[in-house]
Amino acid sequence: MGVKYGKIASDNWDSFVTAFEDDEQSIGKQYTVGIEGNNCRLRHRIRRAFRKTCCFSKCLTNHFKAFELVFFYVNYGHV
Repeated sequence: MGVKYGKIASDNWDSFVTAFEDDEQSIGKQYTVGIEGNNCRLRHRIRRAFRKTCCFSKCLTNHFKAFELVFFYVNYGHV
């Protein structure tokens, strides 16, 4: 997939520890809380793409722009 990373943050579950045993890991809940918060924030911000409400658009371009806006806000700390 071409994804590059420097470190893995995971809970202390055996499956995570063994799956990424060759990589540098930060193991513990204190490392995953921020990641889970970002995932929750993203999920709430992009829910408009999956619900047919007044903010739902049939135009694919509008969906892409909405995603770009969400990622901009999350990446640059506006959320």
